[in-house]
Amino acid sequence: MKSSVVEPLKRLEELHRSYRRDAALDEVFIVLTIGASLIATFGLLANSAAVVIGAMVVAPWIMPIRSGAFAILLGDARLLSRALRTLFIGVLTTTVMAALLGSSVGLPQFGSEVAARTAPNLLDLGIALVAGGLATYAKLRSDAVSSLAGTAIAVALVPPICVMGLLISHQRWSLASGAGLLFATNLMGILTGGLVLMAWKDPVLRQQLRRSHLSAANFALTGLLLIPLGSSFINLLGRARQDNTRDAIRSTILSFLRRETLTFGDQQNVDLEQLDIDWGRNPPVIRALVRVTDPRLPTFKQVSAVQDEINKRQSLRFQLVVQRTAVDVVGPEEAPNENNSSASNLLPSDQQPDVLPQLTAPPTLDKTTD
Repeated sequence: MKSSVVEPLKRLEELHRSYRRDAALDEVFIVLTIGASLIATFGLLANSAAVVIGAMVVAPWIMPIRSGAFAILLGDARLLSRALRTLFIGVLTTTVMAALLGSSVGLPQFGSEVAARTAPNLLDLGIALVAGGLATYAKLRSDAVSSLAGTAIAVALVPPICVMGLLISHQRWSLASGAGLLFATNLMGILTGGLVLMAWKDPVLRQQLRRSHLSAANFALTGLLLIPLGSSFINLLGRARQDNTRDAIRSTILSFLRRETLTFGDQQNVDLEQLDIDWGRNPPVIRALVRVTDPRLPTFKQVSAVQDEINKRQSLRFQLVVQRTAVDVVGPEEAPNENNSSASNLLPSDQQPDVLPQLTAPPTLDKTTD
């Protein structure tokens, strides 16, 4: 009976010592933080996803974060402050370095790798929750430590702070706050996922979770993130629906160009170059840019017929507006060659014109009458 009580306490003390080491601000943490920050910032400036992924693997921030999750679970304010201090110094160092690099390089605009980290939503929180659970599981099970690198890639910690620093250097405060929100989402997701995994894995830790006031505060802060993240997720769904509708309308118009019964005109004379939808109008306005060789096509009647067909296939009514771009073929005329065979000899064999034997009519006999 006594051993059944002492052994879990001994295990808890071993975990406590291990997590204290993870929360330490030492040379390894500082060197890896600086290296990961430089790699991530250069990768973002170069718009290279592969380089940014490399920075995720190097970054050591997940160590103090999962130590913070353990401290929250036990209600250990001292260990929590130690973990947060280490993380704060890493975040501050990375922000300053990224801002200095961003101002020194002076790019007029950033690429898609930066833009992708400025609008987090509920999907990012879900990823962070799973990653936090896996990071904690790798701590509790030594045979699962190989998953730690993949977990670091799945939930990015350093790149959002690098993005925030780059955007601050260009005074793009709104986008910088979006990158900061992504980091906060990943931070709280890892903490919450780690708490849930530890409570699920160990009965002793499950009892600690029920008694910890810090755990309740952590869940409350994570719940507050649902407000901005939910709004972003709704906007994401709306944009996805608009993109699907635009693709469906584009496919409909392209199919009309290939039909004889209903079309903008001769397929060889009309080509759809661009299609956009103005969703701010009611009804939404479809603006189609077509390239034509006959400036009279498409006619008003043809556009009206295509608009009617589009509205039959969509749940909303749309107005179709077509802008024509005429293509003029310019070139001087030239008399044909006298000997066409000499010109044909210059063509490759697969482009030689077909030569058919010339058939001559049989001679006719004049019939005379006596």
